Amino acid sequence: MKIKTRDMILISIFAALTAIGAFIKIPTPIVPFTLQFLFCAYSGIFLGGKYGMYSQLLYVGIGLIGIPVFANGGGITYIFQPTFGYLIGFVVCSYVVGKLTENLDKVSFTKIFTPVLIGLFFVYLFGVSYLYMIINLYMKKEMSIRSAIAAGFTPYITSDLILSVLVSVTSLYVIPAIRKAGFKKEFVR
Repeated sequence: MKIKTRDMILISIFAALTAIGAFIKIPTPIVPFTLQFLFCAYSGIFLGGKYGMYSQLLYVGIGLIGIPVFANGGGITYIFQPTFGYLIGFVVCSYVVGKLTENLDKVSFTKIFTPVLIGLFFVYLFGVSYLYMIINLYMKKEMSIRSAIAAGFTPYITSDLILSVLVSVTSLYVIPAIRKAGFKKEFVR
């Protein structure tokens, strides 16, 4: 597999942006509010499914080798954190959003917002499921599915929906500008 230097740089930039998004956070009891989802969705929209996924895999890989780029640190033992499922969800989200938007001829709010919502669904699917599994199986604490949803979904869905609208609205302006600059095939897939 050959990846152009420009694509490697863009993949790295979006991995770095996701890491920066982890440090822009509001601490809460189990799952902190961060801006990681924002950059995860942008990576899918601007890089396409495959390269967007690569950017999130790079981000997760860097964190797992020990560089503290996650919201609560880093290292291989991070897989035992209740929030690790959200990181898996970011990888899937970026791929799904990218695949659903990479061949759009005409950009509209609905054509961007719908894939972003589908990507957000996968973030929560993996995030809340992993949260439930780690707390019950690894930490050996009792947590019902309802409690997992209350801890990992309910407090954050409103802010993530706002971020989804922000991603969709800004993409309406950024994608045409990038295409007008002549990067239609190289940058916005």
